Amino acid sequence: MSETPKKQSFLHGTALLALATAIVKVIGALYKIPLNAIIGEQGFGYYSTAYEIYTLLLMISTAGLPVAMSRMIAQASSLEHYRQVRKIYTVARTIFLTLGLIGALLMTLFCRQLADFQEQPDAWAAIGALGPCCFLVCLMSTYRGFFQGQGNMIPTSVSQVLEAITKLVVGIAGALLVVFYVKSVPLAAGAAIMGVTVSCLVSSLYLNAVFRKAYKQMPQSSEQVSSGKEIAKGLLSIAVPITIGSAGLQLLTVLETKIYMSQLLQTLTQEVADTHKGIYSMALTIFNMPCAFITPITISIIPAITSQLTLGDTTGAKRTEESSARISALISMPCAFGLALLAQPVTRLLGGYSGEKLELATQLMSVLGICIIFNSTVLLTNAIMQAHGHEKLPVVNMFIGGFVKLGAVFLLTGNPHIGIVGTPIGSLLCYLCITVLNLFTMRKVLKEPPAIVKNMLRAFLASALMGAFAFGTWKGLQLAFGDDFSRLLSCVIPVMVGVVVYVVAAVKFRAITRSDCLLLPKGEKIANLLHL
Repeated sequence: MSETPKKQSFLHGTALLALATAIVKVIGALYKIPLNAIIGEQGFGYYSTAYEIYTLLLMISTAGLPVAMSRMIAQASSLEHYRQVRKIYTVARTIFLTLGLIGALLMTLFCRQLADFQEQPDAWAAIGALGPCCFLVCLMSTYRGFFQGQGNMIPTSVSQVLEAITKLVVGIAGALLVVFYVKSVPLAAGAAIMGVTVSCLVSSLYLNAVFRKAYKQMPQSSEQVSSGKEIAKGLLSIAVPITIGSAGLQLLTVLETKIYMSQLLQTLTQEVADTHKGIYSMALTIFNMPCAFITPITISIIPAITSQLTLGDTTGAKRTEESSARISALISMPCAFGLALLAQPVTRLLGGYSGEKLELATQLMSVLGICIIFNSTVLLTNAIMQAHGHEKLPVVNMFIGGFVKLGAVFLLTGNPHIGIVGTPIGSLLCYLCITVLNLFTMRKVLKEPPAIVKNMLRAFLASALMGAFAFGTWKGLQLAFGDDFSRLLSCVIPVMVGVVVYVVAAVKFRAITRSDCLLLPKGEKIANLLHL
């Protein structure tokens, strides 16, 4: 028999994914920031509308199945049942590709009807160009679920970087060509988003090559495997509740767009409403950057906790959960304070805004910055409950939060003095509601619930101190040089001051432990460097 594949530790896998996410986000900034300048706020609004619909269909296709596949493969792999792993992959692939094909056809064939529904008729080209991605992402998810279930995060990390690079090159080139030669904003948005489709194709080809090699090298085993029907039933029993929750919340997001656009159009012209949506979409892009770093943690902990619970190691599972809470807070807290307090210099630099647009972007970003704390906690607590087999409970909580959000958005955006700023306020209320419900639920259903808030507190205190120094530095620069001071320096200098203060404060407050560091690549050197 061949040797058992070497598994990465939970934080080792997280570190690999986080590194890939960092690279992807830098490339994404190099993509979306100039893209906003090329196609304008209106074009960026069309781009984001297509993404919202795509995300909804993608949630239906892939929200729950990768988690289910990862959990089931983690269980089989921890017992060295590799024949069962192969069978799970085959059944999951059939389900994935069927759903992906349906989603691709819906977006491609009904792009105009979907654009009309979203009160943005000119978004049709972007929606249609993104349609094939539904199929390609489902294909990628089968490969990534296969590797992640065995604790191998390298193929996912590399594929994400390849995807980002291709999207940057193809998307920017396509948008520039259409703007200069066709001079159509809707078609330019469609050309830009075509880069996403091409990037998914490149990533799929890479994953297929790596998968074929790994599949052949997997050890043989002789255990009795479940039937395809039993595996499909097991996958769907885990996936359906997660999918209902994720897709339901995304559906509420699509409805939210329709609600606030309808409310804005009561007092604004279509052009101004589209511009406001474009500014909000740009603020959301910045908001999603730090939130994306929480996803590697949730991807890594589900198979890790599942394996520990399968082997009866409940203490180890709790230790993993609390370690993930500390790492999550270490990332999310400084980002939240930084974006909330430095909203103006950040949006001035990244969005290129000034005047009334800058004022609006600052208000939006300030609220979204606070949202990061609660959104990251929701992602983490959802993953913990899913790993424990309580998939249905987060669904209920997410729906409650989603309806709170819709009600708030309807009431607030209808007020002309609040306008689109009511949308991130609705998001804040939504994530706060879900956070409270999730923490309460975990205490009720888990035998040994992790101390989430306690393990996030030290990072919160370090981040608050960081925020005070960074905000004070920015205000000092304003007083010394005025509003005409360099956009780059007025943002970079406070951020650099904040980083130094945060690193020192995080070490002094013990926001991360030596045991956490030891699970990272070169962890002992990191721990010694930080004197932990």
